[in-house]
Amino acid sequence: MLLYGPGALADHELVALLLGGGRAVQRAQGVLDALGGLGGLSRACAHELRELPGIGDAGSTALAAAVELKRRFDRLELPWGRQLRSPREVETFLRSLLQGATQEHFMIVGLDARQRVRMVRTVGVGSLSRVEVHPREVFRPLLRAGMHSCMIVHNHPSGDARPSEADIDLTERLVDIGLFLGVPVLDHVVISDRGFVSLAELGLVRGAVNTETDD
Repeated sequence: MLLYGPGALADHELVALLLGGGRAVQRAQGVLDALGGLGGLSRACAHELRELPGIGDAGSTALAAAVELKRRFDRLELPWGRQLRSPREVETFLRSLLQGATQEHFMIVGLDARQRVRMVRTVGVGSLSRVEVHPREVFRPLLRAGMHSCMIVHNHPSGDARPSEADIDLTERLVDIGLFLGVPVLDHVVISDRGFVSLAELGLVRGAVNTETDD
């Protein structure tokens, strides 16, 4: 590794460096085999990792920390200040942060007067099939930061991006509150591994404005 760098190592060899200890290479290969490769590792939580033979608390914590660092690096690379003109751009903008998540995450994207991204924050984490968010958790950070408008995004780990009745009801409530507070909700985008759905495009965001703006 010192000669050629980490890029020359196989997946299981990199995992072995994180695990350390005896028979690390064999244990690392066992982890990847059990989880179906790096994709499965990126979706596994610390509890699932601890249940794998020969991993233990230290190994599972190291692997979970590595996955979290990758997510944080992705967040640093977000193009702050860019305009979001369409649901596709919203999906592209946030997919890296939601990729592989096994729980529903509810996120807000705060926009300035020109619809440039000024804030991205996760305000709720739920289970595989639902996440509960109170409106004050959505709008408090937006109001404190002086956001002009916002978009809301959450993921469906099940792979089906179609909004549930609960998603639609929450969207209608947040749209009404946003209009009252002067921070309109422009869209609610649901993302899954197989695609995304814009509630605005479905006509389910009452009072939504056209997101097309000039540079």
